[in-house]
Amino acid sequence: MLDNLKNYHIILASNSPRRKQLLSGLGFDFDVKVLPFINEDYPDGIPAEDIAEYIARKKADAYRRVMLADNLIITADTVVVVGGQALGKPVDAADAHRMLRMLSGRTHQVVTGVCLTTFEQQRHFSVSTDVTFKQLSDEEISYYIETYRPFDKAGAYGIQEWIGYIGVTGLNGSYFNVMGLPVQRIYTELAAF
Repeated sequence: MLDNLKNYHIILASNSPRRKQLLSGLGFDFDVKVLPFINEDYPDGIPAEDIAEYIARKKADAYRRVMLADNLIITADTVVVVGGQALGKPVDAADAHRMLRMLSGRTHQVVTGVCLTTFEQQRHFSVSTDVTFKQLSDEEISYYIETYRPFDKAGAYGIQEWIGYIGVTGLNGSYFNVMGLPVQRIYTELAAF
């Protein structure tokens, strides 16, 4: 499958173990390479649902300076959007608690932006998934934060962890997107390269 990519050296530009696991499931070889200190700021006023794709493109631009002619770089970023507000990764336990309290009893969107970059072309897109949480108790939120320490996850949760088991009551869209990489869409885009 994806014979059209045999001349590319595919690089996943992410430290996320979840993204590495998900991309591995597509059945092609790739390396992980992460540049340090990429600025992930975005302009004020950008719609929350556009932030992840903006940052994925910004990451890709940083790699353009160091990429080789046969490289195909995959960059991604994920944000959680609730009530028009974007939630990134929490800075500490109090911030994680605040985020999970905001998500409790509501539906929110998980948006992952992806950028596929070679010397010849660049494809970028976003995938959005609706996730609904039950009303979470403070005890459940505190237990999850203390036990799982979700400080590397947008919106302070991993759907594949305990909080997803006990808290998620509905999902509309890609489960894998909520984990951090919309692999079905990536496969489709790579097949079109």
